[in-house]
Amino acid sequence: MAKQKIKGSIWIDSLFATGFIYLFMYIVSNISAFQIFDAFDSIGQALEDMEMTDIAFSQLREPLPPDTSIVLVNFGPLDRQGIADQLKIIDKYKPKVIGIDSFFKGYGYGGTADDTLKTLYLSEVLTNIQAELVMVAKVDQTDSLAEIHAGEEVYDYLYLSDSMFIKNAHSAIANLDTDAEFQDDIKICRKFPPKREVLGTGEEYLAFAAKMAQLYDPSSTEPLLERDKDFEIINYRGDFVNFFDQSRFSTRFYALDWYQVLQEDFVPEIIEGKIVLFGYLGEEFGAAQWEDKFFTPLNTKIAGRANPDMFGPVIHANIVSMILNRDYVDSLTETQEIILGILLCYLNVLLFSYIYRNMGVWYDGATKLIQVIEVMLILFIIIQLFATVSFKLELSIGLFAVALAGDLLEVYYGVVRNVVMKLLDRVSKKKRKAPVTSE
Repeated sequence: MAKQKIKGSIWIDSLFATGFIYLFMYIVSNISAFQIFDAFDSIGQALEDMEMTDIAFSQLREPLPPDTSIVLVNFGPLDRQGIADQLKIIDKYKPKVIGIDSFFKGYGYGGTADDTLKTLYLSEVLTNIQAELVMVAKVDQTDSLAEIHAGEEVYDYLYLSDSMFIKNAHSAIANLDTDAEFQDDIKICRKFPPKREVLGTGEEYLAFAAKMAQLYDPSSTEPLLERDKDFEIINYRGDFVNFFDQSRFSTRFYALDWYQVLQEDFVPEIIEGKIVLFGYLGEEFGAAQWEDKFFTPLNTKIAGRANPDMFGPVIHANIVSMILNRDYVDSLTETQEIILGILLCYLNVLLFSYIYRNMGVWYDGATKLIQVIEVMLILFIIIQLFATVSFKLELSIGLFAVALAGDLLEVYYGVVRNVVMKLLDRVSKKKRKAPVTSE
């Protein structure tokens, strides 16, 4: 490339070039006919659900010792009578809080006299639990509201277990944020809503994990509510202790399998005064099972994930632990991220404009080298910030703009700027040629 001789302010040109780059990205992202990434579809599918902070979660952070304030209990294959027996046994060892991550329908369940008796038995046990009892609820949108507020965090329906089961219980929402539309879809869970309000009633419900933490330590939820965020990023720290799964993160929470509880094969001290969270953790520990599990950032296979890695109750246990330990993930606001991305792009364009104007023959090689080094450095900073201080820096759009800056700046100077300058020159000439009229 020959050395460029361009008149005009480099600062103004860089500003307009930055605007051109963001306009180009907006057009490409909104015109589906472009489909410019189809050639990389296999790579895209493998990486579409990955975030750079996943590397910090799964590779860089050291496992923490067990959080002894929480114990998980597996329902396994038990029916309602078996679950009721589990609850009676655990409750007699004086836990402070019992949480149940499951919904129960009423008398119509099963349809036989035996099922009715089991239902009544479970209802009686739940009503007489001595510990603080928390049962899950779910906020949802009715069809009429969904037509108006589809995709928005506005809800007018609260789904609960049958009233016979929740007489003695606190209700709290177990909604977890995933992009899955249906139960069988791939579910990737990174965040949760701390609270939600139900329209019409005006009632506000805490998240399931937040309610358990509040009952266990009332002061623990104050920082969560003061943060006042629609969603909190889950600061995952591990899975439950499992002899059959010796991954590096499988030592965070103690857990009892269904038969261990029924046989009372555990040390009473692990239950007394603790949070005991009941839920489905597979037919038994060690069983190869992928149903009712979520993908999380702790998944050891970062890209192109094959199997989900965590049951729902363990996700709630991670959230409880995060709240009790005041161990939150901080981040910039969306507006701050946009401003930072634009500033990052502008500084690159300013540097590349200087190279374009004064070092023309070096432009292609120099800009490509700078882009590679800069993107790698920024990604390193993003990962290290998350791994060391739990700060999530989201610069995806800004990084994309930086990656395009070198090539699109050439388009700006070679085409856009020249076209605009010629148009302005023609307008200026027409004004000069226009006859002057006098009254």
